[in-house]
Amino acid sequence: MRNILILIICLAVTFGFSQKNALVSFEQVISLKSVAAPKISPDGKTIVYSQNTTDWANNSYDSELWMFREGMDPVQLTRTDKGSSFSADFTPDGKFVSFLANRGNKTQLYIISIYGGEAIQVTKDEEGIGSYAWHPAGNRILYSRNVSESKSEKSLKERYGAFGIEGEEYRHSHLWLLNFSLDSISLAGQYPCYFSKNDSVKLNPIVPCYRLPEAKQITEGDFSISSFGWSPDGKYIALNRVANPLINGNVTSDIYLLNPDTKVLTKVVSNPGGDFFNVWAPDGLSFVYGSSVADSVSNYYKNNRLFIYDLTTGKSREIGKNLDEDKSVVDWNGTGLYISAYAKTRRILYKTDPVSGATSIVSLELDLPSGMAFAKTNSTIAVIGRNHNTLNEIYRWNPGSKPVSVTNHTAQIATWNGPTNEIIQWKSKDGTIIEGILLKPRDYDPGKKYPLLCVIHGGPTGIDLPDPMPGGVYPMVQWVEKGTLILRVNYRGSAGYGEVFRSLNVRNLGVGDMWDVMSGIDYLNSKGMIDTARMGCMGWSQGGYISAFLTTNTNRFKAISVGAGISNWVTYYVNTDITPFTRQYLQATPWQDMEVYLKTSPMTNINKAVTPTLIQHGEFDKRVPIPNAYELYRGLQDKGVPSKLIVYKGFGHGINKPKERLAALWHNWLWFNEFIFGEKDEKMPID
Repeated sequence: MRNILILIICLAVTFGFSQKNALVSFEQVISLKSVAAPKISPDGKTIVYSQNTTDWANNSYDSELWMFREGMDPVQLTRTDKGSSFSADFTPDGKFVSFLANRGNKTQLYIISIYGGEAIQVTKDEEGIGSYAWHPAGNRILYSRNVSESKSEKSLKERYGAFGIEGEEYRHSHLWLLNFSLDSISLAGQYPCYFSKNDSVKLNPIVPCYRLPEAKQITEGDFSISSFGWSPDGKYIALNRVANPLINGNVTSDIYLLNPDTKVLTKVVSNPGGDFFNVWAPDGLSFVYGSSVADSVSNYYKNNRLFIYDLTTGKSREIGKNLDEDKSVVDWNGTGLYISAYAKTRRILYKTDPVSGATSIVSLELDLPSGMAFAKTNSTIAVIGRNHNTLNEIYRWNPGSKPVSVTNHTAQIATWNGPTNEIIQWKSKDGTIIEGILLKPRDYDPGKKYPLLCVIHGGPTGIDLPDPMPGGVYPMVQWVEKGTLILRVNYRGSAGYGEVFRSLNVRNLGVGDMWDVMSGIDYLNSKGMIDTARMGCMGWSQGGYISAFLTTNTNRFKAISVGAGISNWVTYYVNTDITPFTRQYLQATPWQDMEVYLKTSPMTNINKAVTPTLIQHGEFDKRVPIPNAYELYRGLQDKGVPSKLIVYKGFGHGINKPKERLAALWHNWLWFNEFIFGEKDEKMPID
């Protein structure tokens, strides 16, 4: 099977070379391997991480666990047929790696020795499990799952068929506790009778069965548990309790302490806004949590806030107040409390004083560290991250020294003709300083004027970063190879530039964003770099909305692509699964202030539209529901503007399968090649 898959990938790569003037095919970019989620053993000698690959045969992305051990090259640890292995962790004694996988009986927990062998199934839950955490002593496992469908729910469905009530289509998530012991399991031969036969090394062909222990439910009621963590002494569990598991239920999140033996829940943090447990202090006397406190009207675009709750006093104190950006808690261990945040196009690691709350920068020598795991018994740290000119790698790091890479995924692109990335700045219409990433061909000629394509990120609190091989549904690498400049704009509202900057498009969505994109184009034109007769723009989600706004408010582009974009804020407001987003950014409902909805909606100026526009949308998108796509398409069609609507069947807000992503790349490639480069006759290859 694996050999067949390799053959299919090779054939796909060969077919990709039909792209004109492109040496790197779409399939090659989609097939790039990547790494994620490192975990480190208590002694710091072993690192486990996920490696993600593209499975063209099954039209999916596969994630399996790989392991690095001191003095050895990384080896593959798990193989789950027709699925992934994920959520890895080490057992507290460091002898095993635990992980989740669906191996034909819903998602269950498995363990596998760090020396390899078959994975041993630990749970056999009828509903499958969601997330889990080891008790510090290693003799208990806490996990969450959805409650089972009740008899009355089943009877209702049998009598009346399928229907749903808005806001009530969910099952609560609760906690189960499983006692665990290796005493009855010998790695010399005792395996469950339903184990997978595809892990790293088969140790013994004799496979007797053993009975799995049964888990006991320890929370119940008309609420859900969204996340949780054992205290260092294992006596308590800190958890987030929400009214329901829907996305907007987070605003109801409060923090409770649970005694797993008595099942008593004690509320400890409860603000009008959402409160979210992060990590315990090493001594177990306090924990870090995030909170919007009383803010439920601007938390979408304002900085998050972090606090330490003291169990002894019952009081909280804020930390990280000197950081003007959204903050992520990395860890709190014997060496300190660590948080991270964007600083423009870099991500910085900070060490935080738990008493004063002040922060200081930790030198890491990586532009974009994105995840860390700390060893329990020494200072060794596993890091995932990259520099602006590399792909993500797994590093082993001891503070005070340089991180040492244990993977080499950047070698995949060593011979590819990727773009060069340059960070540029300009002034927008209102004087705001805007940054962007300018992609250039490696043989860029300053004496030549180039076609320009703008690619706009989503969010709006996303961010574009220098990237040697940008992916997604826009063939940026191939366009740059073709001889095009690409501008990726960090427009107002983007992450990394502080709270005031993120607030600049409040009640000014689309309008201010357009200023930032068009002023960037004017800046490049003033430098004599671009051919303004050959310009296009595209984006997904919020980037799709801005692209739609440009479609109906300017005629300077020759072609535009709108991916999962908002066309009418009223349509969006009444359809989306995150209704508070609209109320916060426009600071009103349509019934309170229709004027601001009209000012910021692309459809308001549909009669001015002249730009050929491609519209791409997922059939079952709940974030930006598909009526937005049909509304824009019908308006453009009625005006006689060249337009095409492509619906990706079965998809939500993102295109998360390789074949449909390949299709979306081709759709964008052909659209812009026709209207920017005049290559109308090029077709998608079918063999």
